[in-house]
Amino acid sequence: MKFAPGTKVAVLYGGFSAEREVSLKSGKAVGLALQELGFMVSLIDVDRDVFARLKAAQIEVVFIALHGAYGEDGTIQGGLEYLKIPYTGPGVMASSIAMNKVMTKRILLSHEIMTPDYTVPADSDGEVAVPAGGYPLVVKPVAEGSSLGMSIVTDAADLKPALLKARKLSPQVMIENYIPGIELTAAVLHGEALPLIEIRARGGVYDYQAKYTKGFSEYLVPAPLDGAIEHKVKDLALASARALGCERGAVRVDFRLDMANRPYVIEINTIPGMTETSLLPQAAEAAGMDFVALIDCMLQGAGLDLAPF
Repeated sequence: MKFAPGTKVAVLYGGFSAEREVSLKSGKAVGLALQELGFMVSLIDVDRDVFARLKAAQIEVVFIALHGAYGEDGTIQGGLEYLKIPYTGPGVMASSIAMNKVMTKRILLSHEIMTPDYTVPADSDGEVAVPAGGYPLVVKPVAEGSSLGMSIVTDAADLKPALLKARKLSPQVMIENYIPGIELTAAVLHGEALPLIEIRARGGVYDYQAKYTKGFSEYLVPAPLDGAIEHKVKDLALASARALGCERGAVRVDFRLDMANRPYVIEINTIPGMTETSLLPQAAEAAGMDFVALIDCMLQGAGLDLAPF
């Protein structure tokens, strides 16, 4: 075991992003699991003094349970690299790229991995260019998670209000073609694909409410797919994680499977949620790993990306 019971572990949670409330729930659940494993746990609600607090507490390893800006985008990871404190999840560059949906698409397309066509509209009142596939469209902030600020737009009259909604959370927004079909997610743990999950949201849209309100979504684990399709989606999840440099830690690759059973990668989440409705723990459980074992596995993979200095 790389990190033995008694090791001083900090769980970073809360923070400044729009996903703060979800992060608080994730961090508390992670902290309880780490305590059960025998670690000396400090729960740290992240503020501007976070690095001084980590040094003062002589923290030996960090479990990152932050979602969104300043926690999932490489910012915290860079500070921890500088302090030489090992941390869970992907490194600085992978985190930064995956947080930006446009950069993620560019990387995926360079590896010939299918993702919905998209445009990035200029911040102006002029005519908005939409992807060639036309309506329906998905409008979302470029750098935000948990489907915050997302809208599904079926007609041109609703496009600009959707853009305004997304821009409240991120100065840059993206418009992509909506892919009718099945919502799937594939968790990848230290380079291995876990059982797939099919998501059936009440009302048909897997938005913030559907993600975090118990009973608003149905999860089929493992997803009831043909074996060949399941294998293809898992392979694409692994290829997507590798393309972005997410070999370390637990990441979640979200898909839409269209009516012709063609999988499209939507985005990659480098710090998946750990709430009672979260998907990574469900996938791990389907693979025979309970929540405490999952947290231990994630912690044992903690490390640093930069060479020692």
